[in-house]
Amino acid sequence: MIKVKLLKLFSYTVIGSLFILTTNLLFGVQLKATSANLIRIDQFGYRPEDHKVAVIVDPQLGFNEQVSFLPGQTYEVRDAKTDRTVYSGEIQLWADGKIDSQSGDKAWWFDFSEVKNQGDYYIYDSHNNERSFPFEIRDDVYRKVLVTATRMFFYQRSGFAKEPPYADPKWQDGAAFLGDQQDSSARYLYDKENPNLEKDMRGGWFDAGDMNKYVTFANQPIHQLLTAYTQNPSIWTDDFNIPESKNGIPDLIDEIKFELDWLKRMQDNDGGVFIKIGNIDHNAAEKPSLDRRPRYYGPKCSSATIATASMFAHAAFVLQQFPALKAEANDLNNRSIEAWKWYESNPKKTDCDSQEIKSGDADRSLEEQTASSVVAAVYLFALNKEQKYTDYIQEHLSSTQPFLDDTWSRYRPHEGDALLFYAQLSQANQGIREQILSRFKEIVASNSNSYGFNENLDPYRSYMPDAQYHWGSNRIKANYGNTNYDVVFLKIDSEHQDRYKIRALDHLHYLHGVNPLGMVYLSNMYENGAEYSANEMYHEWFGKGVYDNALTSKFGPAPGYLTGGANKDYTGSIEKVKIQPPMKAYIDTNDVYPVNSWEITEPAIYYQSSYLKLLSNFISN
Repeated sequence: MIKVKLLKLFSYTVIGSLFILTTNLLFGVQLKATSANLIRIDQFGYRPEDHKVAVIVDPQLGFNEQVSFLPGQTYEVRDAKTDRTVYSGEIQLWADGKIDSQSGDKAWWFDFSEVKNQGDYYIYDSHNNERSFPFEIRDDVYRKVLVTATRMFFYQRSGFAKEPPYADPKWQDGAAFLGDQQDSSARYLYDKENPNLEKDMRGGWFDAGDMNKYVTFANQPIHQLLTAYTQNPSIWTDDFNIPESKNGIPDLIDEIKFELDWLKRMQDNDGGVFIKIGNIDHNAAEKPSLDRRPRYYGPKCSSATIATASMFAHAAFVLQQFPALKAEANDLNNRSIEAWKWYESNPKKTDCDSQEIKSGDADRSLEEQTASSVVAAVYLFALNKEQKYTDYIQEHLSSTQPFLDDTWSRYRPHEGDALLFYAQLSQANQGIREQILSRFKEIVASNSNSYGFNENLDPYRSYMPDAQYHWGSNRIKANYGNTNYDVVFLKIDSEHQDRYKIRALDHLHYLHGVNPLGMVYLSNMYENGAEYSANEMYHEWFGKGVYDNALTSKFGPAPGYLTGGANKDYTGSIEKVKIQPPMKAYIDTNDVYPVNSWEITEPAIYYQSSYLKLLSNFISN
């Protein structure tokens, strides 16, 4: 039975048949005071043959410590349409009843992997007469989620109208930043009154919750999305309802191409690439299309140029497989070579971005620039087979993140992906291939905290250290899943493949509701199968007025945006957040300064790409 202590701290609201316990004096996180939110399941569901474990929670520390739950020993899986019991079994106490320091919770596990028939179900506790949220078991259970989450990039398009039938009327908007001295005629940041330096830099994706566009910040998402396509091309169909749908090219490639077209405009005639374009103040309009502020572009920078060289080369390698895009692929290859030459012949700077364009420092350290050049060399070699690229990889391999970290690709994952891609090339240098694969196997074998399933690490089955619960932690959470699936994809440890697949899946389940909040970390997914998803997020567009909250405002934010995640390093004004266990340091809000919701709920194109790459591994053809 669920018990709620210290009731004076809370107030009740009703959503449908669910009683929602809303924290008024804490920090806006909604806690459903039913076992539907204490029996944690992937709210979208499971594929028939996949591992399936519900996590039953008794909170001990943190914002929901007033709620307690003592589960019955036997749990059931029931058909949601008939209430017929299809499976029952005993639950397993996690870690002998230990309170997990990261979540502040005690937990039990209910393994119902034997349930494989497709259908609609819920988990039932007969002792307490309590049930979980409903969920589905189906081969294509994540298909709709994939489409919705991929369409986030369409809603992030700059200089492009979001109109029906491609945009829901609730989130339509005109083309943004195409006025005088905006993206189609942007002025140079350090010579603002000079019309002779105006440049056409329209298009591309808004970076995050702000409306600026950063070349270096595009590096990870372009590479991850291209890798996601390459590893599972058949799932990326031509019917995601974007303007380019039904043109014979997968919609993911069309969306990537929209960003590439912007990157081409950011490249100067000499091969160098301007680092960013955007606003020089924070006075955003209610909608992007209503924003009349002048826009400025920053200088050409080594970090932007080498990042672009890598993106163009990778895109050229993928796009050349489509007959209609062969000319585009050739152009990208040539542009990549020109960017490489510019990078080689110009000073490597780390202070190129003054941040007068607000905000985000788009510079990269010298070590990161060198790592980006290795990524560029990998794909340029795949395209052109020139020895100089092999020599460069050999000389600078140790500068890449996989050779600096104890986990292959939780940070800068496109570097790890590039190295594994190189190791699969038939023309690859055998010594470099062995060095890459040896390093990957060494990391996997020596770090049981990061790889494979370890039942003692985390009651929510998706462990990462406290240090990784920082700004954008959901990106890192997804990348832990991705690096585990790399082991499966490459068959590195063939005798224990299930351990890595389960680990990767459990990181996906975490983002789908198997977490200390019991919340799907994607925005406004109620029409996509979620019962409790992120209701608010920091966004200069979707956080205002009619878009404010998915449950209480007229429309709420657009669906499918992955929010940033728990942040133990939160610096905003809500002190209660700072004393939460790391996994509970989250605010379901879009409030601006001094709450600083961007530190927790802001989405970003690089969070989204990490999630989509993970999700794409579990989409059935």
